[in-house]
Amino acid sequence: MGFVIRGANSSDINLIFDFICDLADYEKLRHDVTATPEILHESIFVKKQAEVLIAELDGLPVGFALYFHNFSTFKGKACLYLEDIFIKPQYRGKGFGKAIFNRLAQIAVERGCDRFDWAVLDWNEPSINFYKSLGAFPMDEWTVFRLTGDALKSVARMEK
Repeated sequence: MGFVIRGANSSDINLIFDFICDLADYEKLRHDVTATPEILHESIFVKKQAEVLIAELDGLPVGFALYFHNFSTFKGKACLYLEDIFIKPQYRGKGFGKAIFNRLAQIAVERGCDRFDWAVLDWNEPSINFYKSLGAFPMDEWTVFRLTGDALKSVARMEK
């Protein structure tokens, strides 16, 4: 069988959820996971708000990537945004992450995207070094902001 990267289907929803939990554990953010397989199914397979790749070695899942399109107003085009990638620890350093990035870059090029973006935690030096080895560079002049929870709801209620 060997190594394959395939698009996820709805029967993979529990596997996707497990990968998300494994990633959250690795990032020490498990307490932030509020997703459920049901929520993920609705978002990915019904509303089609994201897509997922599954990496398998001899039929065993070894990693995943969840991505979607964002949009560059300056380019006037959609771009590819990688929300999360995770390779099980015992399979790291074997080229599987690089293969997933290769496939994502192919998808971006096939779809006419001019950019392929993602974020990484500042402390994650192994990943940062890996991304730099691909030719990626940090966007040091940008700061990510986020509205969530009560603050998001408060802004949504603001009068014009």
